[in-house]
Amino acid sequence: MDFKFSIFLLFVFLCVRTLTVQGTNENAEKQRLQLGTFDIDVTPPVGHDLAYDPMVNSWEMGLRAKGIVLTGLEEPIVIVALDWIGLYNGCHSEFRRALASAAGTTTDRVAVHTVHQHDAPRGNLQDDFVLAVIHRLEMAVINSVKNSYPVTDIGFGKAEVYKVASNRRPLGADGKVIATRFTTCRDSALRAEPEGVIDPKVSLISFWNENVPLAVMSFYATHPQSYYRTGIPNPDFPGIARFFRQLEVPDALHVHFNGAAGNIGAGKYNDGSHENRLILARRLADGMKRAWDATEKYPVDAASVGWYTEPVVLPIDTSKENEFAVRYKAGYSTDLQCMAIERGRILFMPGELFVEYQLAAQRMKSDLFVTMAAYGDGDPGYIPTAEAFPQGGYEIRVTKMLPEVESVLMEAMKKLLDN
Repeated sequence: MDFKFSIFLLFVFLCVRTLTVQGTNENAEKQRLQLGTFDIDVTPPVGHDLAYDPMVNSWEMGLRAKGIVLTGLEEPIVIVALDWIGLYNGCHSEFRRALASAAGTTTDRVAVHTVHQHDAPRGNLQDDFVLAVIHRLEMAVINSVKNSYPVTDIGFGKAEVYKVASNRRPLGADGKVIATRFTTCRDSALRAEPEGVIDPKVSLISFWNENVPLAVMSFYATHPQSYYRTGIPNPDFPGIARFFRQLEVPDALHVHFNGAAGNIGAGKYNDGSHENRLILARRLADGMKRAWDATEKYPVDAASVGWYTEPVVLPIDTSKENEFAVRYKAGYSTDLQCMAIERGRILFMPGELFVEYQLAAQRMKSDLFVTMAAYGDGDPGYIPTAEAFPQGGYEIRVTKMLPEVESVLMEAMKKLLDN
């Protein structure tokens, strides 16, 4: 064989072998789950409107937007929690669109939620400050993708939280709501009513690189305000509990989500005394610590992760004129999302859901670790169960929903959890 031709064949063989090895390595990289984290300040400037009053000063603890980006998948996943009261009038959709673009993924694979603190801003697209926050979050997501770490294990832990959550809707002998036991409740007779239906447990899902924790996501259902209308933005007792846990486990970013808390508050255990903020924070942090101590870890890779989206049209009372009714009549739908990771399932839900939705989701898959983040799209507002409508009460007076909303959501939740 001609010597030059032999050299040529050897060159071709080496090139093909190199490309094959590179392709194999690239496939291996795609199967390796990676996690990036981000954490930015989203406290508005003095003079900016909070949910109910203008901001007059700041506190040592500001408001945060914290989240994770999972890569190594077919398409990245972005999950965010903001210390704001809610995202309204299409603002939620714009957050998702912008962060999807930043991460190089699709909008349906972005979950954005608020913790619902009340000394905090409302997210509206007409607000230049909100637009600036979206831009800074885009930059944070891009940087987190560049600075990600391998995820080798996923952890699941739950523990009861003592003397924080209580149902806001105590019932009388006639089956009607006596009065609303808001999160600050100065009526001693209302505070004496039983806790009622709650989800007493805080859930923790943690991401690990071998023995190093990278991120911890916590989920607990309660209205988060101890007292408010101070004119000073603050993350209230869930934010303080999150900060305590960040100090105790400093290697991991701690991200907290509010669960289905539309009819849940701390009113049984909170008369509005200012010292109760720290008391409630310590109780929640104690539950978080016990959930952390109870965590069980499982190996994961990219193949362990699934992401599912179910768009739904919520049946609303169109006789109540509001911006959401206008969007609904124009064909508006909202996304329910579910992340499946090993034996865990996280439902990402809109509005202020009643806690019964969260408890129902857990019953649907009692053999799995099921948890829920609500307060995604804020436009639906309170989302009661069908049973709650004839009981009356504050939430029923202000809800935009019809009783049929329960069957729509339950069916969609079951479909997501069955994947």
